[in-house]
Amino acid sequence: MAYDKFNVLVSRVVPMSAENVDTDQIIPARFLKATERTGFGDNLFRDWRYDSEGNPKPDFVLNDPTYSGKILLAGKNFGSGSSREHAVWALYDYGFRCVVSSFFADIFKNNCLNIGVLPVTVTADFADEMFAEVEKDPSSEVKVDIDAQTITILSTGRSETFDINAYKKENMKNGFDDIDYLLNLKEEIGKFAEKA
Repeated sequence: MAYDKFNVLVSRVVPMSAENVDTDQIIPARFLKATERTGFGDNLFRDWRYDSEGNPKPDFVLNDPTYSGKILLAGKNFGSGSSREHAVWALYDYGFRCVVSSFFADIFKNNCLNIGVLPVTVTADFADEMFAEVEKDPSSEVKVDIDAQTITILSTGRSETFDINAYKKENMKNGFDDIDYLLNLKEEIGKFAEKA
């Protein structure tokens, strides 16, 4: 199992309304030298989180103790720019298991599904409602159900459905990446090979 299994997630939300956030802002290029998937969370949004001396910027949302949770609520067009997987590794390593936005860059969305972070695309109206609810009550929670393919604001009961590829859905539910999926079929593949 490469990643945490994802079935139902109930969590508080970290709101970051900036639009057109690219992968270089998520994880700056100078931190891409590592080849293992761990340690990237420390540098998630590095240039936004810390000043030039390495001190946390108090006005950045990840440094605000008011907000916490495994769901990042992002502005429109999140994950644009280069195709680096490291951006999703950083989100996962930091602790996020779901990113919600009204629009994702395609490559970023696919990287999320390969790395165990569920990208949930919602309407702009629903995203606005989520931002408003979290602003009103930072302790409010959201429920993401991958089987039902629904996202629900628990305090209001408002819900939307989201799309996910059936293969990626099963992998997310089992905590598999593509290699884990194939390894899981090892016995079946062996039986097929014996018949050939």
